[in-house]
Amino acid sequence: MKQKLIHLLKESLDICFERGVLETRDIPSIEIEATKEEAHGDYATNVAMVLASLMKMNPRKIASLIVENILDNDGILEKVEIAGPGFINFFMKDILWVTLLEEVNDRNDTYGTSALGANKRVQVEFVSANPTGPLHIGHARGAVIGDVIANILKACSFSVSKEYYINDAGNQMNNLGKSVLLRYLELLGIHIEYPEECYQGQYIVDLAGEIIEKYGTRYKDNGSDDNIRFFTEYAAASILDGIKKDLEDFGVVFDCFFSEKTLYQNNGVEKLLHELGKKGYVYNDGATLWFKTTDFGDEKDRVVVRENGEPTYFAADIAYHKNKYERGFDTVIDIWGADHHGYVPRMYAGIQAIGKDKGALQVVLVQLVSLLRDGKPVAMSTRAGEFVTLGEVVAEVGKDASRYNFLMRRSHSHLDFDLELAKKQSNENPVYYVQYAHARISSILRTAQERGYAIPEYKDINVNLLNLPEELALIKTIDRFPELVEGSAQALEPHRITFFCNDLASLFHSYYNKNRVVSDDAELTKARLFLVKCIGIVLRNALRLLGVSAPDRM
Repeated sequence: MKQKLIHLLKESLDICFERGVLETRDIPSIEIEATKEEAHGDYATNVAMVLASLMKMNPRKIASLIVENILDNDGILEKVEIAGPGFINFFMKDILWVTLLEEVNDRNDTYGTSALGANKRVQVEFVSANPTGPLHIGHARGAVIGDVIANILKACSFSVSKEYYINDAGNQMNNLGKSVLLRYLELLGIHIEYPEECYQGQYIVDLAGEIIEKYGTRYKDNGSDDNIRFFTEYAAASILDGIKKDLEDFGVVFDCFFSEKTLYQNNGVEKLLHELGKKGYVYNDGATLWFKTTDFGDEKDRVVVRENGEPTYFAADIAYHKNKYERGFDTVIDIWGADHHGYVPRMYAGIQAIGKDKGALQVVLVQLVSLLRDGKPVAMSTRAGEFVTLGEVVAEVGKDASRYNFLMRRSHSHLDFDLELAKKQSNENPVYYVQYAHARISSILRTAQERGYAIPEYKDINVNLLNLPEELALIKTIDRFPELVEGSAQALEPHRITFFCNDLASLFHSYYNKNRVVSDDAELTKARLFLVKCIGIVLRNALRLLGVSAPDRM
């Protein structure tokens, strides 16, 4: 429907230009939005106000000229109104909405997809937690947000690759190996002082126990660097395997796991900094090497090599992003915790210094999660190793409920996750409420078939019978699904799909509670069965984007 209106507006503007009543063809792209209030019609555009600033004309006068020259040859408009300072409100004919159900039925599983991305290559990098411990509840939200953003982009014909950056270089890895070695010695009965800066948590003890089972006391009396390296590599590999398993159970599968260590091969980071130095972006201040991020709008310059000669995370991140673009990605999307917001300007500086446009990087910040049980906070302490892991949450509440609840708020908004609510089999639980709508639709269709009704196609129904206000509200909602998916892809806002599911499920449950779908009126039954089938298609497609199942029975 939106595309039909855009076509009408473009035609009207062309006529206005040809007749000379509007002076310039140099206009921005036309924006049409669904209205929030029925009194304002179905759609509205502010194109007249945009043109007013370009042409120095009264926006209501421009709006009048546009409306006067609309050629509605297909008869899709009930009326057009000019409102406020120059908004143009469009009221569509009710019968037209019903005819749009044919496309929903015909496209079926592909309804909601589009060619927006034109196969442009996009990389989505997310989670990327250090392989020094299991994923905890804080990582889970970023995991599902990144995964669903990738799903939405794929639905819009972007060529998407999901990547996990393994931070397997640096002091934290040596500290991991040391932690496991000390617990290994402790389990062998050797008295040790376990430093506070070492990794806490039972998982370190478990890793040490595994090594004893496999290798016995082989490393008891040898504290060489080779031993530390062995404990580091063993622990990192084991933890990463656990991370992959937890993510797979959560429905998240990556296309690539990229090792930070590879950036340092053949002095890669050092060579990059040398190249940036020749461009004037890196300078020496005594023993410290600095990057001139202030040249790109950052509040101060940033260290890339410390006094001790060790490169910073920032240096590695510049090299990593350069590697991403060298692999042919047009756009790179990074999903970061909200505590990294101060890191964004320097990363924009980094990619511009290597010759990329600022728009080639998009950063989505994810706020913290508070874990609740029956409304009461669950105590967690990362330092003491007391945290709730992703695996524990998925095991307790299930993949679907976990994913859906993490998507119930905008990514930059704080989220409360109540474990008990997520497990409830009632309308209080959002994912249950939405999945039950799909299961209920499947039940209706089964019941109809048991009573001798074939599931109808569009040609089999009398569209004029779908005329109740709540039926039109349902049809308008599912018609807007494709533009909603495109909007979610452009804004990188997966919560929009969740909100849509909630709204559609609510409209359906309300409709079903008031109206019989299968009745003694055969024609009305067929029309309503077709509508219900289309609602089921859209719900299923929306849930698929979220990585949540659409059950036929509950």
